[in-house]
Amino acid sequence: MPRPIYLDHAATTPTRAAVLEAMLPYFGPRFGNPSSVHRWGREARVALDDARARLAASLGATADEITFTSCGTEADNLAVLGAWHAAAETPRRTVVTTAIEHKAVLAAVHAVTTLGGRERVLGVDADGCVTIAAVDAALGDDVAIVSIMWVNNEIGTVQPVPALARIAADRGIPFHTDAIQAFGKLPIDARTQPFDLLSISGHKIGAPKGIGALYVRRGTRLAPLLHGGTQERGLRAGTENVALAVGLACAAELATAEMAAEASRLRALRDALERALATSIPDAVVHGAGAERAPHVLALSIPGADGESLLMALDLAGVACSAGSACQSGSAAPSHVLTALGVAWAGAAATLRLSLGALTTDDDIRHVAAVLPALVAKARGVGAVA
Repeated sequence: MPRPIYLDHAATTPTRAAVLEAMLPYFGPRFGNPSSVHRWGREARVALDDARARLAASLGATADEITFTSCGTEADNLAVLGAWHAAAETPRRTVVTTAIEHKAVLAAVHAVTTLGGRERVLGVDADGCVTIAAVDAALGDDVAIVSIMWVNNEIGTVQPVPALARIAADRGIPFHTDAIQAFGKLPIDARTQPFDLLSISGHKIGAPKGIGALYVRRGTRLAPLLHGGTQERGLRAGTENVALAVGLACAAELATAEMAAEASRLRALRDALERALATSIPDAVVHGAGAERAPHVLALSIPGADGESLLMALDLAGVACSAGSACQSGSAAPSHVLTALGVAWAGAAATLRLSLGALTTDDDIRHVAAVLPALVAKARGVGAVA
């Protein structure tokens, strides 16, 4: 049996050895509460402040623009709902987003409608891209916040975030981007790109699960969602997780330092796999193929083969991947992203997401390219969903 092959890096990544090493002291002797004034607390505070500054530097930001959160979902909710609540005394009661956002954003946007606000959800083209013209037309005087993801988590398409953020800035509207699949894969610099709010998640870049961050540009008004102490400059009450903040900072530094070389490596591997599968499964449809894509995601529909059945067959063959977003795994409903692209139910049900990362090798790609066609042929031969 060959070694297991992990092609689900868009769902989560392994914690890097250097990250674990950096965190360990804060699970042990350096256990202090950073709000305490004694030596243990001061030691923790120094570590937390250093982690904040290091993470900020990786974004081209300043330390006071970083708010640590428990995950990317919390960061998305704090951005969308926090900005909407902060505009409560104004006529701006609408949130603008796209139909292919992560459910963390879509659910937060929909939540404003239960609070008396409005949602304006923009469609995308067949490659999963929103047009600049559509965003421009949607930004009226009633808009409190715009939230458009940088890289789609299911198909990997890249939105023109800097250009969209500039349109919002020209209208005086805060712009949030879920950059959870973009950070460490694409160049991001708050000094030159005019987004106001940006979410990242640690476990997508080699840090543990349970830590994320929200970049909040100076001057951006935001209301807290958690109430209690004054931690995180009053934006997020609760004792900070020093160990995981240190881990996130370490992972961010590594990801940004290695980004150019790793993006080139992953793109070459992704393209090699795509070419091989196009030859062996010629009727497979690659989603987002006509648009700019992040280097680590390949999403394809395979007519006549049920995606969930293929997942199980691949798992038995030692290959881990997903049928789309890990957050939707096990759902009987078709992917909202693929539905927004106009993909029929049968095509959505026949979709695999293969996402590459640090563990991916040339041998992995060759092995998957060799075994997947046989599994597809078998699935089609037993009458899988058409």
